[in-house]
Amino acid sequence: MIRRRHVLTAAAGGTLAAVVRPRKPRAAPPSPLHGLVRFDPPKPVPDIAFFGADGSKHHFSDFKGRGMVVNLWATWCMPCVEEMPSLAALSKTLASSDIAVMPISSDRGGASAVSAWFGRHDITSLPVLLDPHGDLAHAFGVRGIPTTFIIDTANRQVASLEGAADWSAPDAEAAIKKLVAA
Repeated sequence: MIRRRHVLTAAAGGTLAAVVRPRKPRAAPPSPLHGLVRFDPPKPVPDIAFFGADGSKHHFSDFKGRGMVVNLWATWCMPCVEEMPSLAALSKTLASSDIAVMPISSDRGGASAVSAWFGRHDITSLPVLLDPHGDLAHAFGVRGIPTTFIIDTANRQVASLEGAADWSAPDAEAAIKKLVAA
């Protein structure tokens, strides 16, 4: 005669057997830029205006001939905040390569909010750039922030990455230099 206790014991053992599986060996950790998507062919860069801390208007065409790492972010975005120190480090590393690291904030508080945030976090190597109405995010088709675009010297989008990344990793610098030179 089968009793309820036997059924529960058998069911619990079966569940445990279904859950406990032999472990697979761990894979190597992903590259810091594991989400990087390359565009083939490269996409044109929307020439939408963005602004400097002093209110000056800029366009990506002003930077033609230079590589760019364009990061769309905001001070209230936690993943953005986490990656900003690595973007600052990348800016210092790429300075001699004529590649501009351009964090463009969508903060509604404007330059004073971004400048204050940079000051509190000791970010000194990045410019204060603004997209207060989200025009760039809309033109680039951004689904969320942070989103970063790599733009080559011919002023074309060659890659993008949605989400935060470790931009200070050695292979990040090499990947960006290779993409920008394309």
